This record gives sequence, C-alpha cells and structure tokens, in this order.
Amino acid sequence: MPNINEARIVIVATDGFEQSELMVPLEKLRQAGASVQVAAPAKTMKPGEIKGWDKTDWGKSVPVDKQVADVRVDDYDALVLPGGVMNPDKLRMDEDAMKVVRAFLDSGKPVAAVCHGPWLLIEADAVKGRTVTSWPSLKTDIINAAGTWQDAPVVVDEGIITSRKPEDLEDFVAKIIEEVGEGKHSRRAA
Repeated sequence: MPNINEARIVIVATDGFEQSELMVPLEKLRQAGASVQVAAPAKTMKPGEIKGWDKTDWGKSVPVDKQVADVRVDDYDALVLPGGVMNPDKLRMDEDAMKVVRAFLDSGKPVAAVCHGPWLLIEADAVKGRTVTSWPSLKTDIINAAGTWQDAPVVVDEGIITSRKPEDLEDFVAKIIEEVGEGKHSRRAA
C-alpha cells in the first residue's frame, strides 16, 4: 500500500483529451506528492506532446513523458484515463493503449476513468457486473456492456474509479489518492 508521496501514476491520453480532465489530476496528484507521467501513442499531432480540447476548441499542449507502448504496469501504482470525446475514442482503437489498460485491470492496481474515459473500460470488457459512472451519454454503452450505470460524482468498484465530468474532479482525485493508499485490489473477472 504505497503512500501517495511514494506513488507512481501514469496518465494515458492522446490529442483531444478534455483539458481539465488531464490537467487537474496531473497537478493535484503531483501536489499530493505523487510522481506522475503522461504517456501517449507514438502517432500524435506533434511528437513529444499532446493537445487538449478546452470545452469548445483546441486547448493547451502537454508534454509527453513516454510512448504508451513503453508503459510497464510494474513501474506504476495507478492508471488515470482522462475523457473528452476524441481522446478515448482514439485510444480504444490503439492496440498499445488497450494493452496498457488491460494490464492495469489484470494487475488489480487502481484504474481511474473520467467522463468518456470509461469507453476504454468497456473496450477492455471491464464493466460487466460492475457499477460505474461516466458522462451521461455513455449510460447505454455501459448497460449494453452488462454494467450498472450510477449517476454520482465518483463511483468505485474494486479499485476501478469512475467519474462523470469536470465539476467532479475534486472528488475524483481524492478517490484516486484513497485507492492508491489501499494498493492492489483482488478483482473478480469482468
């Protein structure tokens, strides 16, 4: 059970991530003492960085620490998946990104997804029999994937942390910190 001051967290994202859904966890987790890296697929608009989407237009760029293909689950204590529509839609089609998501799910380490980020959990077949939340438009997707959708700021099911929207980010980050402190979870297969 690592203390957040000793935790190593990776955020997996690509161009089109919702600006606040990457930046708030990145900044708040670092402020709490965690070492946080950003990983992205090799195919991005500009090598070495990814560009956010800020509500209605392109936002700021964020430096990338490593390619998602180089992420090893043993090097981290948790995975964070920001939302936005473009970001998770691209990532769920990226073989390397999905390998990372599945590896974290299999490891029992905390996996946190916000807004449209749960699309990656659906793609990994990880919501079956679990209670999750998301941006409201994913409700039917979650139900069709045999999950239970709950309208709440943050939902945790066996170390899988989900949240709805930017207004819920304080609760989302607090729950990530709590779950990192709990360590690995013994997860039943989805």
